[in-house]
Amino acid sequence: MSTVVVVGATQGTGRALAAEYARRGADVFITGRTQERATTVAGELAAETGGTVTGLALDLSRPADIAAALEPVRHVDRVVLVGMVRDMNSARTYDVDAATTLATTKIVGYTTAVASLHPRMSTDASVLLFGGMAKDLPYPGSTTLTAVNAAVQGLVRTLSVELAPVRVNSIHPWAITDSPHVAANEQLRDMARKMTLTGRLATMADIVDGCLFLLENPIANAIDLKLNGGIA
Repeated sequence: MSTVVVVGATQGTGRALAAEYARRGADVFITGRTQERATTVAGELAAETGGTVTGLALDLSRPADIAAALEPVRHVDRVVLVGMVRDMNSARTYDVDAATTLATTKIVGYTTAVASLHPRMSTDASVLLFGGMAKDLPYPGSTTLTAVNAAVQGLVRTLSVELAPVRVNSIHPWAITDSPHVAANEQLRDMARKMTLTGRLATMADIVDGCLFLLENPIANAIDLKLNGGIA
């Protein structure tokens, strides 16, 4: 039985990916910012899938606490870093505290989680980092988000070298039509759909399919996969 850790899996695509691995018989650990939330969602996923799901409290914006939070994971085959914070933060009126939290979460937090788990990774383990298309398509208020999503590509480069033979990849979705944030915003969905060449937005199932390719294909390594339907 493989062991999968999904950091940031209490909602959206992270939850959907954790559910898929649980259905496949993996021993799944999910994290949320609070133990109550992580335990609740783990119970829901176990009931939905019939699988084994354990919830852990972990806050990526507090990297000094990450190693201790992941201590219950004794062995790991797949690691997925999905967790993020949303930040509409213009350079004209820059909120330093919000920017610091976001940068810490997706750069220091992601790296710390991987470093903490690396001694317990199998030799054929793989790691997947979530970025996003703001790295290529900045918009007003995306200054820090654009920078940190671009930095995810840099993490893939260095971690795939430093952790070899462990494979490291990243995935960069465009708007996901049934994710909680996008599903609640019709104007955002319409705008994002018009920018694609396919005329459709991804579903969470589409993104999960891409994640599984990167995590499970044994020669998929050092890839930054854009799943955006083509951007006109």
